[in-house]
Amino acid sequence: MKINKNYLELEDSYLFSTIAKKVNQFVKENPDKDIIRLGIGDVTLPLAPVVVEAIKNAADEMGKKETFKGYGPEQGYAFLREAIQKYYSRKNVNLEADEIFISDGAKSDLGNILDIFGLENTVLVPDPVYPVYVDTNVMAGRKIIFADANEKNGFLPLPDENVKCDIIYICSPNNPTGAVYTKDGLKKWVDYALKNDAVILFDAAYECFIKSEELPNSIYEIEGAKKCAIEFCSFSKTAGFTGTRCGYTVVPKELVKEGVSLHKFWLRRQTTKFNGVPYIVQKGAEAIFSEKGQEQIKENIAYYSENAKIIAETMDKKGIWYTGGKHSPYIWLKCPNNMSSWEFFDYLLNNIAVVGTPGAGFGKNGEGYFRLTSFGNREKTIEAMERFSKLF
Repeated sequence: MKINKNYLELEDSYLFSTIAKKVNQFVKENPDKDIIRLGIGDVTLPLAPVVVEAIKNAADEMGKKETFKGYGPEQGYAFLREAIQKYYSRKNVNLEADEIFISDGAKSDLGNILDIFGLENTVLVPDPVYPVYVDTNVMAGRKIIFADANEKNGFLPLPDENVKCDIIYICSPNNPTGAVYTKDGLKKWVDYALKNDAVILFDAAYECFIKSEELPNSIYEIEGAKKCAIEFCSFSKTAGFTGTRCGYTVVPKELVKEGVSLHKFWLRRQTTKFNGVPYIVQKGAEAIFSEKGQEQIKENIAYYSENAKIIAETMDKKGIWYTGGKHSPYIWLKCPNNMSSWEFFDYLLNNIAVVGTPGAGFGKNGEGYFRLTSFGNREKTIEAMERFSKLF
C-alpha cells in the first residue's frame, strides 16, 4: 500500500490556527477587553425569511408519502436550475438549464473539477490566492506557477504571453484582495485562454457584491468565454448558505478539449461521485430567486456593503492604500509604517483589540498587507473603526 505523497508537499495550514492561538492568549491576559473580529470570512446575518419558510415547507413534504423525495436528479432539480438560468438571462447571459450543475458549494467543485483534467497540465494561480486553488493541485501533483498580483497592477494581474499554462484560476471579486476585473481585463484572459488552448476556472462566489453594470458578474458576459471557461458560484455569501451548503457550477457544452465535451466529462464524474444536494436545501435555494427572496437577500448584502464602506472610508481618511470595499466584502490594505502582516496583526490586537487576517497567509505577495472583512456586526464595525482612527 502506497500513500499519496503529494500530501507531504502541502504547507501546514497555520494561518487561522495561529490567529486563534494569539487571540486566545490575549483573552487570557486581558479578560476585560472587548475583542472585535474583522477577520471572519463567514456570514453573520441569518437566512432570509422566505428561504426559511421554503425549507420548512420542503421538510413537511418529506414527511408525507405522496410528496416524499428520495434520490434527486443528478444535476439538481429542474426548478432550481431553471431559476438560476433565468437569473443569468437577466444579466444577458443565455445558458441551457442542463449546463448548470447544483452542488454543495463552490469550494467542493473548485477542487472536484480537477478530476476531469490530466495531471500533466500546468496550473496558473494568482498570488496572493485563496489557498484551495493551490492545495487541491498540490494534492494531485500538478505543476503550479503564480501570476504576480501586486499593488502596481491593483492585484489584478493580466496574462503574460511568455507564460504558458493549461488551467487558470480567476476569482472576481477576489478573495482575499477584494479587487474586481473589468470586462476588458477578463477579455484579455479569455483571449489568452483561447489562443493557448487553456481552461479558465472562474470563481464568482462574491458576484452579488458588484454594484456597477460596467463590471462583469459572470465571465460569460465576455465573448468567447463559453469555449474556454467553467464558472463556479455559491449561495454562501449571496444568501447566507455557509452552513446550509448549496452552490452551482456552469459547464458550457461549447467547451471542448481534445475533441471531448468537458460538460459530458463533468456529468460523468458527478453521477459517479456525487449524490446531489438535499431537496430541502434546493427548495430553500430556489426561494432566493423569487421576487421576495431577491428583496430580502439584497437587504443582507446591503448591510455587509455598508460595513465595507465604513471600513473603506476610514482607510481613505487615514491615507492608507487598499483595494476592495466597494464591490466586495473584503478590504485589502497596505500595512502602515512598513509593518509586516503579522506585526500589524499583533499591533491591532494588542492596542485596540481588533482582529483581522494577515496577508502573508495568502501567499508571498500578501506579505505587508492585511485583510479586513465586512461580515461582522454594524455597531462593532463602527466601534472598530473608531478605535482604528484613534490609533492612527
